[in-house]
Amino acid sequence: MRAQPALTWRPLTRDDAKVSADLLNAMEAVDRIGEHYTEEDTLQELIDPYTDLERASLAAFDGDVMVGFMKVRHKPAADEVHRVFLDGGVHPDHRRRGLGTELVAAGVAAAKVVHDLHHPAAKLVVDVHKGEHIAGIADLLRSRGFEPVRYFEYLEHPLGDAIPDVAIPAGLRVEPWSAANDEEFRSVRNESYRDHWGATPMPADAWQNKITNRTFRPEVSFLLRDVATGTAVGVLVTMCWDADTAATGVRDARFMLIGTLRQYRERGVAGALVAHALRAAADHGYDRASAGVDSASPFGASGLFERAGFTPTMRHVRWALEV
Repeated sequence: MRAQPALTWRPLTRDDAKVSADLLNAMEAVDRIGEHYTEEDTLQELIDPYTDLERASLAAFDGDVMVGFMKVRHKPAADEVHRVFLDGGVHPDHRRRGLGTELVAAGVAAAKVVHDLHHPAAKLVVDVHKGEHIAGIADLLRSRGFEPVRYFEYLEHPLGDAIPDVAIPAGLRVEPWSAANDEEFRSVRNESYRDHWGATPMPADAWQNKITNRTFRPEVSFLLRDVATGTAVGVLVTMCWDADTAATGVRDARFMLIGTLRQYRERGVAGALVAHALRAAADHGYDRASAGVDSASPFGASGLFERAGFTPTMRHVRWALEV
């Protein structure tokens, strides 16, 4: 029997963008993770080419109101381990009734389905990423066998007079994003993230869906190029959500990804990109900059941002279940 028999259950569809945004905004009012949504934002997630809505999503409705959901995103590629991402949530008015338990169980089952379809030879791990402070999350996930495996710090920079003065390293030049160098941005991201925990190469369709969508900010996204060889060696990509600006009055430049080719590390590439992007964000009227970093990153990402003037504001936990 369902935890709440009066509810209607079905997979998500692309027509659920508006009710999905309404649910996520109701959750934000209580959970306060700093994420607000428009209908366009949720539609972008629903059309993700690596989210199989029919096989790997489920939503609960109380009449016309969505009160809970889960959806699973599989990886485009996997070697020994296939880390499937499970997202979801429950409306604050419907919590503590078993709905979250129902959705997590359905999510794990759906993860097995898409795993068997796409990467059956790999080991399956189901990941959940949630704010550490959200009430009830830890108890729920532990009850389903998940364990915390990684912590991610979210940091903010006030811009203004706090922007560091960092020179571009000798022999390199900075370029803004353009349609002409977009593929180099993606290539540097893929190559530089090969030794990042949990990362896999991002194909062109995923790049277009997750990065160069309506939230992408090309005026604050940059590439560093080796002048002698012409090689693109580092990139920084910035995004901004209009729904966040409307809800908070703060225009935030989120440094969504930053990567440096391995042979160019320890040469100030990342620090120069961050400083250059901070100045560009201020010049383009942003109120602050933000970033999220893996606390256990072997590349010192937290230190990089803290030296640039960022301060931690929130921590998220990556929970994992080996299936």
